[in-house]
Amino acid sequence: MEISLNIPDELFPRLQRHRNRLAQILSLGLRELEAKPSGSFAGLTDVLEFLAGLPAEEEILRLRPSPQLQAQLEALLEKQRTDGLSPDEESEWQQYQYVEHLVRKAKLNAVKRRQGRRE
Repeated sequence: MEISLNIPDELFPRLQRHRNRLAQILSLGLRELEAKPSGSFAGLTDVLEFLAGLPAEEEILRLRPSPQLQAQLEALLEKQRTDGLSPDEESEWQQYQYVEHLVRKAKLNAVKRRQGRRE
């Protein structure tokens, strides 16, 4: 498939140097764009990036939700109890639950590693 684009003048020389790789550049750019969280998931990104950094056991055990993330969770919980969640909010809630599961596993593994060093 062929498409035509209008691009800023300052971007043209950079793209020109990589013209044989434009499909790959677009694919990588789209992947990055789609991986960026929409406003309400910013707190989850912080948690996942923290865990991806392979922190020490003590750092994992001290991990707590940011005030922003805690407020988002509490708002969803309250809405779930009162009005019920929309399909989008239910999806958001499921993502929060999954990340919480990952954090609990990381904390359990951190405790096991610390105990293994003490024995």
